[in-house]
Amino acid sequence: MPVAINAHQLGRMLSRTVGHMGSEFVEPLHGIRLEADGTHLYAIACDQYTIAVARYRHHGLDGEPFARTIPAKALRSLREWTDAQHGSDTVTLTTAEGRLRLSAPHGELAIAVTDGQKFFDWRGMLHGVLLQDTDGSAPFPVLDTRFLSRFADADDKVRVRTADGRATLIVGEDFLGAQTPLRSRSEGFGVHLAEDVEQVIADWTPTLTGANPVAMPAGIPAERRPHYEVTQDPAETARILLRQTLRSSHDLFEEDRDSPAAVASHASAGVMAWSAYRFLDALHIADPKLAAEVVSAVAGELESGEIGEFAWDAASAAGHDPEKWREEDEARWARQRAAAPGKRATAGGRQQAAPPAGEADGS
Repeated sequence: MPVAINAHQLGRMLSRTVGHMGSEFVEPLHGIRLEADGTHLYAIACDQYTIAVARYRHHGLDGEPFARTIPAKALRSLREWTDAQHGSDTVTLTTAEGRLRLSAPHGELAIAVTDGQKFFDWRGMLHGVLLQDTDGSAPFPVLDTRFLSRFADADDKVRVRTADGRATLIVGEDFLGAQTPLRSRSEGFGVHLAEDVEQVIADWTPTLTGANPVAMPAGIPAERRPHYEVTQDPAETARILLRQTLRSSHDLFEEDRDSPAAVASHASAGVMAWSAYRFLDALHIADPKLAAEVVSAVAGELESGEIGEFAWDAASAAGHDPEKWREEDEARWARQRAAAPGKRATAGGRQQAAPPAGEADGS
């Protein structure tokens, strides 16, 4: 100790695991376990039916590894304290007798913990699930959806591996989880569920008879949208930004150097596209769900056609003077027109000859 972690990442680790916390009747599981080794800080929670482990590559462990369970009654205070910090602030965790201390530039928090509290071997358990052999086992487990829903905060997408009668493995980015299957008839509910694939085939064949069997698509087909609609998918947005960066870089070197306005336009487009990609990529690494929400919100703003008004309001809210910017741009455009009286600027930044009188309005 101590171990250092980004405040936003600490809050995210808590969010990804808190739904798996055990009940108050099983004290060792009624909380979130924090453990640190030489590489990662881990948050572990288990309710005997599911287990969730989130990890973060910390900034450095100064001392010996540690393990403490944060009791459930302290989690609300911890989350409120974490949310009050700036997301990029470094939080330092240290242990003292009966205490876990968190320090950040904008405050400190001490949580009462039980030193030496026993905890189950979560590493060994998940290692067994990770290596279990699914050969010879029909992948038809019975899963309680009430427990399955607890993995909603694990990641925006997860991979799943199942085996009949064995735990289902759930994998996200820096996240590992498992859910135990139910034995429906012996557990008193879900008795209506089919016991095996053969029974499902027998039950559904009368309904599906007459349909020609077809192969399932490899993935959900991409939605076909009009070209003017803005995507709400972060991955597609990243692809568009990267392609725009490459296109602008290519056009920059292909452009006629006698047209400095066009060269500047391509350079600006490339710089903005690359900057937006890097910001989106960093946000997706920090919080995939927030990245998806931002991309969706931006798509709506772009489709509204009012981004000029949004930018004006945002500039004013940030303490800038957009009216002064407009006046400076008007002055710059006036100088450009004076320097080239026979030219006019187009929206793309290129210069073209001014049309004869009457042509501009289509007359």
